[in-house]
Amino acid sequence: MEEPVVQGKDSAAYRPRQAPRCRRLPLRGLESCVREWGPPEGTPVFLLHGWMDSGATWQFVVDALLARAPSPSYRLIAPDWRGFGDSAWCDHGYWFPDYLADLEALLDAIAPGEAAVLVGHSMGGNVAGLYAGIRPERVRALALLEGFGLPEHHPEEAPRRYRSWLEQLASPPALKAPESIEEFALRLCRRHPRLPLERARFVAASWLRQTPEGRLAFRADPRHKIINPIPYRLEEAKSCWRAVAAPCLWLWGEESEFPRRLAADWDARQACFRRWEGKGIAQAGHMMHHEQPQAVAQALGEFIERAVRTPD
Repeated sequence: MEEPVVQGKDSAAYRPRQAPRCRRLPLRGLESCVREWGPPEGTPVFLLHGWMDSGATWQFVVDALLARAPSPSYRLIAPDWRGFGDSAWCDHGYWFPDYLADLEALLDAIAPGEAAVLVGHSMGGNVAGLYAGIRPERVRALALLEGFGLPEHHPEEAPRRYRSWLEQLASPPALKAPESIEEFALRLCRRHPRLPLERARFVAASWLRQTPEGRLAFRADPRHKIINPIPYRLEEAKSCWRAVAAPCLWLWGEESEFPRRLAADWDARQACFRRWEGKGIAQAGHMMHHEQPQAVAQALGEFIERAVRTPD
């Protein structure tokens, strides 16, 4: 498995303070990449990345967490979802329930019989939130970084969505790779103004790979861009959230557009969680774990340490 490396003049990337232990696990017939930090015997804390991201870019938060607790009582585990990062691509496309089954297979493989802490960003948070209600006995604590569900779809959208899906199957979308890591890092900085260039270079190298022909390509399967034809059913998500028994932390970027999209029913969503607390991360957008890892680690660390100290 390739670890992010940026080479070349004037292209210094973020250097991890503690390198991950990397391994591959067969999960439901696909080879998956998993990174781990911290003591192998510690309480498992799973860091679940978002759409088009990878487990590697939790590195900034991991370093900040380990700096504040050099001898933690937990271990940090960051998988690459199927079709992302260094995990295998899926020939028949991607369906959201598969992420739930992949998460269960990962827990069975790494933490059998243990109640784990789930930390999820965006798509990973949506997976974690549903799973915590579907399998409440397997989740000790839940932290959602803007993984609070999607804007609700309406039934009348169904014909358009299915039509778009059929058209995209016939002509799959592509991802146009940049000419260089540096070009893409600068693009990330323009999109996320709070992201320092050294971290942007690390993210860029985590999201890109070099082909045998010497060109750059995205590690993520471009078929993830195919529209999901099944409308998002908010009431089903809420039903799962109401079954969550674990304490739940919400984190959001104070400069992010995602909470604003959900403003109309923000309170109704958080009210589904029995044991809820929330915090905005200042000077951060949606990618808060890249932009403000210290602040994210502070909030997560306090939350995780309370969960680890509290008996199941």
